[in-house]
Amino acid sequence: MARAWHLISRPEAMPTAENFALHDNPLPDMGPEMVHVRNLFLSVDPYMRGRMNEAKSYIPPFALNAPMEGGAIGQVVESTAEGLKPGDLVVHMAGWRDEAVLPAKAVHKAPPIPGAEPQAFLGVLGMPGATAYFGLLDVAEAREGDRVFVSAAAGAVGSAAVQIAKARGMTVIGSAGGRKKCQFVASLGADATVDYTAGPIMAALREAAPDGIDVYFDNVGGDHLDAAFARARLNARFALCGMIGGYNSREPMAFRYIIRIIAMRITVRGFLYGDYTSRLPEFYADAGALFAADKLKSHETIADGLESMPDAFLGLFRGTNTGKMLVRV
Repeated sequence: MARAWHLISRPEAMPTAENFALHDNPLPDMGPEMVHVRNLFLSVDPYMRGRMNEAKSYIPPFALNAPMEGGAIGQVVESTAEGLKPGDLVVHMAGWRDEAVLPAKAVHKAPPIPGAEPQAFLGVLGMPGATAYFGLLDVAEAREGDRVFVSAAAGAVGSAAVQIAKARGMTVIGSAGGRKKCQFVASLGADATVDYTAGPIMAALREAAPDGIDVYFDNVGGDHLDAAFARARLNARFALCGMIGGYNSREPMAFRYIIRIIAMRITVRGFLYGDYTSRLPEFYADAGALFAADKLKSHETIADGLESMPDAFLGLFRGTNTGKMLVRV
């Protein structure tokens, strides 16, 4: 019997294990243009926290007492769809479960990138990598010679942003929590690192970027974003894709240096991965070439077993992951 995780109650702040339940999940019959997929790896991502709230947003909230959703890569077991056959690797959004029967239009084949293991298509060659790629190069219009500050640089999106920026000839400062994570960010090629657990981020960024920054890639919000305002150079560009620092807090964020948007003519633009799905072939071509050239490496923290899904998700907010957090089914 297939199984799936359900959200059984909506968390008020930080979710707990009691908000989730693992249930049997009977699969529907195969109809025309359908595929039966056995999942290999499941993704957990910070944006999922917002879907646990009953609030209108860019994506509908998770329904209570129903299978949850999320990125996954799996192998086709059975197919009634042309172009998909047993054994094909497909990426889809029927995660938080071990198996799924889906319309063929809800999956896409993992592209043939030499040397790429399946899990890479949920990391640097998947949504996190594409978020970093388009956020950096399209939203922030980052270019060779820019000084780029990446927050949460040891995470899935941040670590991809560091590598892409370095491959494009930029100077990179990355923030991370703790000495080991800062060492990891440095190993990705970052020119300087900031340990936000060692003291105020404002002072640390001033030391790491004495001449200021041209680009800020924001995954955190809060004090990181305020420090970026304080260190922004003229015509700096900020790409905002996530503010994990506020996902489990009801306290409003306060920005002491936001007024510098005016004097420094800072461009601040929020964006979503979904804004760029039509351009994924462009990403796969460019990122695939970087991957083949060993300039874009896959880094994962992997938990084993479907039972570990909630704990892996909560680990995102405890900072237990380096690179992409995944569950191996």
